[in-house]
Amino acid sequence: MPDLSVIIPARNEEFLAITIDNVMDNARADTEVIAVADGCWPEPVVRDRPGVRLIHHTESIGQRAATNEAAKLSRAKYVMKLDAHCAVDEGFDVKLMEHCEPDWTVVPRMYALDAFHWVCRTCGKEYDQGPPRKTCDKCGPAEFERKLVWKKKNRKRTDYMWFDDTLRIRYFDKPNLAMFGDVADLKERCSHKKRDWARDDITDVMCCIGACWFQTRDRYWELGGLDEGHGSWGQVAVELACKAWLSGGRHVINKKTWFAHLSRTQKGFSWPYPMSHKAQEYARAYSRDMWLNDKWSKAVRPLSWLVDKFGPLPGWEKEHLAGVVYYTDGQCDDEILKASRASLSRSTEMPIVSVSTEPLDFGFNVVVREPKRSTRRMYQQILAGLEQLKTDVVFLAEHDVLYTPDHFEFQPPRQDTFYFNTNRWNVYADTGEARFYDSRTNSAMCCNRKLLLDWVRKRISRIDEEGAFRGRWGHSPGSPGDPEKPKFDTWQSEVPLVDIRHGRCTSGVRRHPSDFRTGAREMQVADGVPGWGQSKGRFREWLGKACGSVDFVGGGTTSTPG
Repeated sequence: MPDLSVIIPARNEEFLAITIDNVMDNARADTEVIAVADGCWPEPVVRDRPGVRLIHHTESIGQRAATNEAAKLSRAKYVMKLDAHCAVDEGFDVKLMEHCEPDWTVVPRMYALDAFHWVCRTCGKEYDQGPPRKTCDKCGPAEFERKLVWKKKNRKRTDYMWFDDTLRIRYFDKPNLAMFGDVADLKERCSHKKRDWARDDITDVMCCIGACWFQTRDRYWELGGLDEGHGSWGQVAVELACKAWLSGGRHVINKKTWFAHLSRTQKGFSWPYPMSHKAQEYARAYSRDMWLNDKWSKAVRPLSWLVDKFGPLPGWEKEHLAGVVYYTDGQCDDEILKASRASLSRSTEMPIVSVSTEPLDFGFNVVVREPKRSTRRMYQQILAGLEQLKTDVVFLAEHDVLYTPDHFEFQPPRQDTFYFNTNRWNVYADTGEARFYDSRTNSAMCCNRKLLLDWVRKRISRIDEEGAFRGRWGHSPGSPGDPEKPKFDTWQSEVPLVDIRHGRCTSGVRRHPSDFRTGAREMQVADGVPGWGQSKGRFREWLGKACGSVDFVGGGTTSTPG
């Protein structure tokens, strides 16, 4: 009977064989690997060596089910789950077993993995991992070969993580925490590194990322294994943390050993499992219902105990730090209005201030009765919403745009900059045809609320001084003709926003590259929007599903235009 079974669920993982060899080469105890080739054959192939078992499924059973299956085959005292794109420390197994009590879940210290470099075949210059290169800084167009590195990046280390009140994983040492208030104050109040007991080699952690964790096999099954009710993928880190702590046990980090992980969020890497947003949102909803409502039957502690233990934590405080201003003049088809509000409601739990020309039962409603439809009235509506909203960060939302949850996950890094989500497709109500072109619009903006408040007040004053809105200024902060010349930047959500173009659009319905005042733009034309399904020739049916469904219409793997 081995000491440890390292469980590796894998689907379309090009680094599976390297990961297995790395684990076996660095093991110093009686350690085996049980890998599950979930719906695929490993390529490159996994070489035959003692202590390695490979399970193959013709049809994918999912990451959770694959992990549970491998754990059932184990007869070891300990089990460790590991992603199929990781490196481990020499003697990791011995070091983890030396510091693991029966009711603990343990994670090693985590580093970023430097997996490979691109090497110019002409001059030998090396470039960091990423998409295949075609150009060398020295040689110009050139051919490259991939050089395996497979080492940890010593300067990219993560020890402590937490999750907010939406059960999303956060990092204490990342700079994108402006959404939660003053970053320096946040680190001072919340970071484990500021606490005396965090300086030890074995310390408590609220949660991990789920890429690598270690516990006794008996403990794994005592806690129920991985809950397949979530679906295949998603919320594993929250599940591990809540089970470890709420069962009466501990979740700890062992800094005496490490693993290095290749992040899939890096440019040039894709997710091995299909990432349907319908499935992801189901997993998140299932997780929130389980833990926020204290429904886990094995819990001896409430979730509030865990939050208090690691608090104060942003997101768990009573006051929301981000909110939405939704503005509408009602000049739109009722079905479009309904679909937009439905998408907004299901995409965020932030406070919403709606601003309309007539009373509206949506969020906290503010009525602006200026009768004439104009650009000034639009700004007046935005101003009224900003004055009512009391959060630090604001998202703007318009009545003919369909929104997605990951749009509202964005956190503005700077308080002096306007940010625009440029992953926004247009769908034309008369034909259902979809078009993408690069643009920045108010309906996809996120920024510091006071920054936007100041800009809108200045814009209204300028309109009043000029006697009318001047098109050369542009509608959005940072437009080419904006007299204020503020700072702006862009980001792209994973799933696009959908801007429905109809006969009452304030900015007009642009269908051709020549329809732009500032010059022609490149357009991408399609029968539908990635992640939302086909809309061409079936707009009403498509919109009805978008309006009435809790999840997105499209399903399957999503893509970003570009």
